Amino acid sequence: MKRKRISHLFAFVLMLFIGLIMVFPLFWMVRSSVMTQSEIFRKPMQWLPERIQWKNYVDIMTLRPFARWICNSAFIVVFNVLGTMLTCSMAAFAFARLKFRGRNVVFSMVLAAMMIPSATLLIPQFMIWKILHGIDTYAPLILGAFGAPGFYTFMLRQFYKGIPMDIDEAAKIDGASPLRIYMNIIIPLSKAPLVTVAIFTFTNCWNDFMGPLIYLSSERKYTAALGLRSFIGMYTGQWHYLMAASTVLVIPVIILFACCQKVFIGGINLSGGLKG
Repeated sequence: MKRKRISHLFAFVLMLFIGLIMVFPLFWMVRSSVMTQSEIFRKPMQWLPERIQWKNYVDIMTLRPFARWICNSAFIVVFNVLGTMLTCSMAAFAFARLKFRGRNVVFSMVLAAMMIPSATLLIPQFMIWKILHGIDTYAPLILGAFGAPGFYTFMLRQFYKGIPMDIDEAAKIDGASPLRIYMNIIIPLSKAPLVTVAIFTFTNCWNDFMGPLIYLSSERKYTAALGLRSFIGMYTGQWHYLMAASTVLVIPVIILFACCQKVFIGGINLSGGLKG
């Protein structure tokens, strides 16, 4: 019994240590966001500000159009989340629940497309959007989500294959079409994986820097992640403003995970799907 308590105490101390290491960068960012530029680089290191500089948060909104950049990011994120959830869930439903000729071949092509490094597609995609006059617009950053990204399609397909097919057969006997089965049965049972897809899509799109950097050239159309770069010059950087802006960007991600935490890590018990 004593050995068990010691092992539990050791595990707790180890987890606490690892947790502190992971939280420290967040603490450093928040702490630097309410400091002056000189305090951040003071030696020996100053852990807390002498006076909290809330003015940094006001300045990032007035010196730069940061509020507009946040709205631009939110606009792109909403369409990406909705488009990814819709197209991936429909594609996954077709691959997992419908029988059609060439299904396995098409799904293999989807998996093969995931193996292509995204960097190799940058130039061809840019040339295509240039021909379509999509440069300096949000079209390249939004419409890509409606192409059913392969990873999320694969993840949802694996989940759908775990749902008993007897549910579909019972619905078909009652006269339900595949679309109705998808809308009224599969989607309500897919709360956990769909929330997972939404969280991953949100964080990836919200933090995306490369896409806006390639396709956007007008400052008023910048996303918040791209706008962060404006606080760093070639020879100097406004690090207190950069940390304040970064803190603002982290807040929506933390709120989203806090609200969806139970669904994200809890999963769903489908054992009762055929009862009654």
